Amino acid sequence: MSGVRHCGPEISTSQVLVQRRTPGDSLVKDVTQLPGRTVWVEGRSKYEQRMNHLNQELGGEIDVRSVDPDSLITEDLVDMVSDKKISLTVVDSDIARLDKTYYPDLDITLELSFGQNARWAVAPDKAWLADSVDVWLGGEYPRRENDILLRRYFEISKNMPNAHTYRFDHGHMSVYDDIFRKYAGRLGWDWRMLGAICYVESRFDPSVVSWAGAKGIMQIMPSTGRLYGVTPAQMTDPETSVATAVKILEVLDKSYAKSVPDKNERMKFILAAYNSGPGHINDAIALARKYNHNPSVWYGHVADCLMLKSHAEYYNDPVCRNGYFRGRQTIEYVDQVMAFYKRAIKSVRK
Repeated sequence: MSGVRHCGPEISTSQVLVQRRTPGDSLVKDVTQLPGRTVWVEGRSKYEQRMNHLNQELGGEIDVRSVDPDSLITEDLVDMVSDKKISLTVVDSDIARLDKTYYPDLDITLELSFGQNARWAVAPDKAWLADSVDVWLGGEYPRRENDILLRRYFEISKNMPNAHTYRFDHGHMSVYDDIFRKYAGRLGWDWRMLGAICYVESRFDPSVVSWAGAKGIMQIMPSTGRLYGVTPAQMTDPETSVATAVKILEVLDKSYAKSVPDKNERMKFILAAYNSGPGHINDAIALARKYNHNPSVWYGHVADCLMLKSHAEYYNDPVCRNGYFRGRQTIEYVDQVMAFYKRAIKSVRK
């Protein structure tokens, strides 16, 4: 590209076919196997353009179907492949690697394009800035941190537990039931809701560390723990973890008390903010107000607006202050906690 000065490492990606690994099903291993297949792509995207060109090269027998990007985007199509709603879609290889950490049943090995190279760029008269970027990124600390980030975002699984398969033991939820009972009263919540959060966060395992670095049975980030006077080492203590989580939940409860007056409805907002941070939930509430949704109702309203934050049109909207967000995982988190809680009500003594 003329008019800029490139700097930093060169990163190469390619467009890849996303398909689901299913026992007994044969994977598409070569582009010559695509004729006769249906491939879904985001409309007016480079993926649609590439598939149309490939279709011409192969005789025009690939069923290339585009979807309106105002209703579905590439991220949604990847989710649909995992859910068996569609068979094939196309995405950049780096995005595919990230998606695979959420959906390990995906196969992303078939490349559909040549490499697409990318580097940082600065204005042509900012040679000093380019040199500074090269020197900094070439240092030991940035390289080490880059390796950590690559592993965190592109390798570590982000699967959530299945709330529908857990077996309750003789009317008990976990060995931490008494701790949940002790602290739930501060919120005015049924203690089994704290247990439901704990299960979805850590499966009641105090030693687990999340892909993002959260620790303890309530999976609190070290930076958040420090705000409440708790060190990362202390966070592995189950009672400390629960006590700190309740303080966080109390703050969230107060912050949404006016905007979501119904206590049961507010609980969903609190769960979502506990998972993603309140910034993105506040953005979704702002979008709900702007686009004629009910800003005090989660399902069908604010949850739907949270999904919009993966669309550039919406995360760049002036009412949004926190940028892009992958909303589906937070919505699934709320679903999982609520599903576990409903099962606990039936199976665990209050």
